[in-house]
Formats: sequence, structure tokens, C-alpha cells
Amino acid sequence: MPKVNIYLIPPRCLIIKLAYKDMNPLNPSLDGIKETLLTLLAQKAYRFGDFSLASGKKSSHYVNCKPVSLSGPGLLSISSLFLKQINKSDSGVAGLTLGADPLVSGVVMLAAQSGIDLNGLIVRKEAKGHGTGAWLEGPLPPKGSVITVLEDVVTTGGSSLKAVEQLRNQGYLVKQVLAIVDREEGGVEAITKADLELNSLFFLKEIVERAKSLQ
Repeated sequence: MPKVNIYLIPPRCLIIKLAYKDMNPLNPSLDGIKETLLTLLAQKAYRFGDFSLASGKKSSHYVNCKPVSLSGPGLLSISSLFLKQINKSDSGVAGLTLGADPLVSGVVMLAAQSGIDLNGLIVRKEAKGHGTGAWLEGPLPPKGSVITVLEDVVTTGGSSLKAVEQLRNQGYLVKQVLAIVDREEGGVEAITKADLELNSLFFLKEIVERAKSLQ
């Protein structure tokens, strides 16, 4: 377990400083963080075989980011890289459950530690079956606020667009989708068609190449 130092700094927020030098959110080396994350994804998220994807397509390449996004070092790396791409005009980040749950939580926590006012929303796959029947969970910003959608893996863009649809139906502006991995299988075209920009940390081919180099 890494050594943890706790510092109290204005405005009374706790900053957790990890003993890993290149993982310090206060003084990040983005290139180092990205290289470390690429290796983590190649080792723990990527598999080669015969798979059926959520989109219904068949593929020899499978990427499940959860073993990385649900690990401490992995989530810190992802959150640091995502936070750097959040626009100052954004009021929050959101994503479709389940893959985006840790991403949203990680980004808003790191934002708070960095003194950035950013809230998180989780988009349900279907409306809540009781109570308010809500599609969105979290502190709702004022209508017209700008929200960035977070995604783990983009294939056809379907899950991202479902999240965008619900956010827009609730009166929010969505201009950008941030993804960990773009499989380059039509997602960017579908997302662009919806008047959105897709920015991904990695393409699938980069993960495949790193996995091969580690064999």
C-alpha cells in the first residue's frame, strides 16, 4: 500500500499526495501518467480472443477498462488526464452507468482537491422504477449548464449518445465526449453527427501494440 501524506490547505480542502512522484495531481507529468496508464490498460484491460461486443459486433480484441478504472492508480491516472480536458465553462461531468460510474466519481473528486467546482451526474440505463422516476442521479446543475460526458470504451458510440440524449432532454448542453479508448469502429462519426466532439486518450491499436510489446 502506498504511503499517503495528508496536507490541509486553503480553502480547507484535503489534498492527498501519493508517494508516486508521477501520480501527484498537484504536479502531474502528463506524458508519464499517460504512458503508465497505457501499460495498465494493455496488462489488465485488454484481451485477445473471440468476443461479442456490447454493440453486437464480433471482435478478436476486447477491452474492459473496469479492472483499471476501479483500481486506485488507474483511476487517478484517468481522472488526471480527463480533468485536463474539461473546459472551464463546464458545470459537471456525466456518464452512463456502469462503465462511467468510477470515471465521474474520480474526476469530480480530483476537481474538488484541485479547487475546481465540478459536479457529477450518473445517467441511468432506464428511468428509476419508483420515487421520482429520474434518469439522472446526482446534484443537478441549473438548466442550460454545460456537461461533458465521460466514457470508458467507444465502439459505435451508442452508450455515449444515450447519455447525451438524456442530458439534453433535461435541458443541459453537451458539447464533448471524453473516452479512455476509441475502437475506431464508427463511434467518432456517430458522435460528430450528433454535434459533439470526441476526444479519446487512446485508440485500440495503441493498446494492442503495447500488449504485444509486453509479451
